[in-house]
Amino acid sequence: MKNVLVIGMGKVGSLVGVLLSKRFTVTGLDKHKPHYSFPLPFETRQGDVTDHSFLDKTLAGFDAVVSCLPYNLNLPIAQTAHRLGLHYFDLTEDVPTTHAIREMAETARSVMAPQCGLAPGLIGIVGADLAKRFTRLRDMELRVGALPRYPNGLLGYSFTWSPAGVINEYINDAEVIHNGVCKMVPSLDGIEVINIEGQEFEAFSTSGGLGTMCETYAGKLDTLNYKTIRYPGHAKLMKFLLYELILKDNRELTEQILTNAKPPVQEDVVYVYAVVEGWRDDRIEREEFYQAYYPMQIEGQHWRAISWTTAASVAAVVEMVADGSLPQKGFLKQEDIPFEPFLATSNGSYYR
Repeated sequence: MKNVLVIGMGKVGSLVGVLLSKRFTVTGLDKHKPHYSFPLPFETRQGDVTDHSFLDKTLAGFDAVVSCLPYNLNLPIAQTAHRLGLHYFDLTEDVPTTHAIREMAETARSVMAPQCGLAPGLIGIVGADLAKRFTRLRDMELRVGALPRYPNGLLGYSFTWSPAGVINEYINDAEVIHNGVCKMVPSLDGIEVINIEGQEFEAFSTSGGLGTMCETYAGKLDTLNYKTIRYPGHAKLMKFLLYELILKDNRELTEQILTNAKPPVQEDVVYVYAVVEGWRDDRIEREEFYQAYYPMQIEGQHWRAISWTTAASVAAVVEMVADGSLPQKGFLKQEDIPFEPFLATSNGSYYR
């Protein structure tokens, strides 16, 4: 793997390019010319990925492609990568998109690795690492929250992540294992209280955060779920917007309203929390992972916590595929990525 195309030059995509350009020859692609106060250390091109002939011609010169676009634009890129035999990586939380990619991965000549962000992505790697410490499992509960450090307003939120992706995971049902049975539950339900270092939060079910983990752990434990962390009251207000005002039926309008009302902030925090309970021989025990990640200076520039934690995750997986420490073809499950080798990569080391 030498030549890598990164599609989507937003905050996450541009940082993915910066991180990968330390090792690979990177080219960035976006419909619009990137506007940054600093020069990107790699070539960028302009083009529309909804033009399939353009996509075919562009991808043909690369060994791998990383899509950092909203979930609804990923599938044609994955299909083109599959046809051309390129390694494919993305950040999607969208379950139907992942299912389609998994089907084509059965005949892939290269790696098809969707869901390489935070949730799904890093949180699944962490959860699987904790699970390996037990001889028999009982529960696995995974939580991630990307939040403003200094919230204002009733929502207590800002859209540092793709508004389309957030709305998608709030509307679609979430897959869980409950009482040993795989089932679907409504997103924005199952609200619980979490106390992190004296600060009270809420967490609730959202779609896609588990990736393929329900399938992987089916029959192996009683409870498996993923919930998103927010400041108290957020879920109630989002339910009001999406269901009482029926904005769920007009996602574009919802995205426009929320983006205008809650623009991104520079000072954010990402909470990653995982707990696994089970037995070691005959003893019931509990293992936990908790970390709070804050904005960071990378290559002399300020990057939000959500940007670098997402970008470093997919960049680390690209490194591991290039090193041959992960399979070289077929579908890659996030929970099959070993955590310590992940942390040992140059980009995974940011999480230490």
